[in-house]
Order: sequence, then C-alpha cells, then structure tokens
Amino acid sequence: MDDPRVHPTTADPPPPPSSSNPTSPKHSGQNQKPQNLTPPPEIYVVQLPREQIFRVPPPENARKFEALTRRKPRRSSCRRCCCFTLCLVLLLVVAAAVSAGVMHFVFRFKSLKYDVTGISIKGMNLTSAAPISPDFNVSVRAENPNGKVGIYYLKGSAVTVFYSDVKLSNGVFPVFYQPKKNVTAFSTSLTGSTVVLGAAVRRELMNAQNQGRVPLVVNVNAPVKIKVGSANTWEITAKVKCDVVVDSLSEIAKIVSNKCRYNVRLW
Repeated sequence: MDDPRVHPTTADPPPPPSSSNPTSPKHSGQNQKPQNLTPPPEIYVVQLPREQIFRVPPPENARKFEALTRRKPRRSSCRRCCCFTLCLVLLLVVAAAVSAGVMHFVFRFKSLKYDVTGISIKGMNLTSAAPISPDFNVSVRAENPNGKVGIYYLKGSAVTVFYSDVKLSNGVFPVFYQPKKNVTAFSTSLTGSTVVLGAAVRRELMNAQNQGRVPLVVNVNAPVKIKVGSANTWEITAKVKCDVVVDSLSEIAKIVSNKCRYNVRLW
C-alpha cells in the first residue's frame, strides 16, 4: 500500500519589483497605486491509495444487515435443538437395541403366545337397519414360555373387535402379573354402542353366517412391564392381532379358525 504523500506545486514566481521608484522625482507627479507584493498561496495535491477511500453505505443496507444478524441466533438455536433431538433418538435406539440383545442372549427371551379360545356374541341383529349395541365375551389364553422373565399387564389397555373396517365393540385387558413359565386363561367383556351397519355390510354378514364362516379381527394393545430378576423394564406396548373365524354371530358361536400375531413397541 502506498503511503499518502504531499507534493507542493511550483507556482510562477512573482514578478520582480520595478527598479524605478514611484516616488522618484524623475517621474511626473502622477499617483501610482502600490502593487500587492504578497506571493500567491501554494497549491498542495494530496494523493491517497484506493484502499483508503471509504464509501458510506445507503441506510437500507444497514437495515438488511441488522435483520440478518437477528436471524442468526434463531438458526443456531434451531440447529442445536435438531442436533439434540437426533442425538436423543439415537441414544434411545441404541438403548433399545442393547436391551433387546441382553434379553435375547442372556435371558433367552421367547415371544409371548396368545390365542382366542372362545367368543360369545349378543345383540347382533342383522334384519333391521336400526343401530345395534353388540356385546362380545372373548376368552383368551396367554402363555409366558420364559424361565427367567415375568410379565406385568398394566392399566390402559384396549381390546377391539372388527368386521372388515367396522368396529363392533371394545373393552380392556385385565390387570395382572404373569410369572415365568405360566399359562393364564381369562375372559374379557366388550361392548358396542349404537353401531350403524350399512345395507351392504348387513348382507355380507348374513351371507357369511349362512356359510358358517364369519371373519372377525380381535386387536389387543396392552401396556406391560417385563420383570427380569428384581428389576423391571420401562413400559412396553404388547400388540396382538388375531384373525378369528366363527360359524355364527350368536351366544353359542364356535371358532372355526384362529391365528394370532404378536409384536412389541418399545416406546
């Protein structure tokens, strides 16, 4: 960068004073004005490098800069929040995987088994278009085949019975503790309230009942805790779906076929 320099400029020297004396007696008595003998001021030229020349930005640029500086902390906080959430989810996934691995390899955890062993149905009137309120009594067999693990069935469960996409009734699972290597059989009562069946659905149910094969679906969502030794796990949701076929929609209905699938949701 060049240093600023000051260069004086040379002006024309002032004319030398006249050798003749204006007051000399040789001249006539004409009055002459005295000449201004003050030299003209010198002119200075200041040269500055281009880098030192600053330009004042317009006011709208200052407002834009302030708006951008206010947005940066929000973006940073959102970024930190997203990173924290991702890390928390990753830790939960890792913890669940570790827990599942420990239970499988150390305790040889086996899947629980469920079967619907009986269904009794009341209030399924298919000859009228009026709303119905059917009652189901479902008998369930729950087996815990594990030798070192107990199961706590907690409050907040839900049991529903569907035909196709129509929910016929709902209820709850009982609250109990199932010890290791245990089979527990119980019944749960389900009720429906003002269920409206369309004409097509009524015809399908009547035809299925005439053929002796009425397909139903029993869904169970039960919160449980697994007891391992003296420690209990966090709350886990056991999900059971049973495809059940009965010969009629009556109190003496018999199960023609039954297939249950079981899985868990760790959180």
